[in-house]
Amino acid sequence: MANSGFNGLMVAAFESRMATEMTRLIERHGGKPLVAPALREIPLEDNSAALRFGEQLLTEGLDVLVLLTGAGTTTLFEILHSRHTKDTIKSGLKETVLIARGPKPVAALKALGLQPTLTVPEPNTWVDVVSTLDAYRPLKGLRVAVQEYGLPNYDLLEALKQREANVVPVPVYRWALPEDTAPLKQVIDQILAGQVQVLLITNAAQIDHVMQVLEQEGKTTKFKTICRQLVIASIGPTASERIRSHGLTVDFEPSHGKMGILVKECSEQAHAILLNKRGPQA
Repeated sequence: MANSGFNGLMVAAFESRMATEMTRLIERHGGKPLVAPALREIPLEDNSAALRFGEQLLTEGLDVLVLLTGAGTTTLFEILHSRHTKDTIKSGLKETVLIARGPKPVAALKALGLQPTLTVPEPNTWVDVVSTLDAYRPLKGLRVAVQEYGLPNYDLLEALKQREANVVPVPVYRWALPEDTAPLKQVIDQILAGQVQVLLITNAAQIDHVMQVLEQEGKTTKFKTICRQLVIASIGPTASERIRSHGLTVDFEPSHGKMGILVKECSEQAHAILLNKRGPQA
């Protein structure tokens, strides 16, 4: 395998739960893995926002519920089921338009015995969410709840407010930096030292946390300069959107947003991308 795929390139990634799998994938495709977590997933200690959403749903009703992620959809309904029966929740949703941002929320809804009213088409960005809603009906005066998982999507919330919707954010999870940031800082330092050739981003919040650490240490400008010489590979449009928001370039997206496909396809393209970015010295 050393003569195929990454062929000895140093590949950095910021996986948390799937760190072992990511390390093995990089090795399998000929890379030298450098993996450290950038995220710590924390269930909200106080699920008050989600529970308030449930009360509003059952007493006042909601016009639209936007479901952004599969995991967030599942968790939201687990929280609601802690207070209300499944039949009660289904009854409350009878008049609510369910918007699923892509296949993962659709699958989560089906597991709950629910069907989406509308499914947002690929590439499933917040712009596609808004376009889907615009095509459906005017949002002025409608009560629109948005299930959040990870960081809030302020662009989406602002776009809905501009359309004069009454927006109800429903946070389910929040991401925090790891309790021990030393491994993350070590990976960042190796990137800054020019020892890394490929950077894999599998979650939009990962790049937020990397940039947060860099900003705290006053190394943002140097990092952006170094990244011009790297292959930055994103697992999909949502992560790519966040990467670009930090002034970085996305060099590669896989044919499907799965970790294994990302690593395999990136390994096949990495040398050509480096040659294009760096010239023959790559």
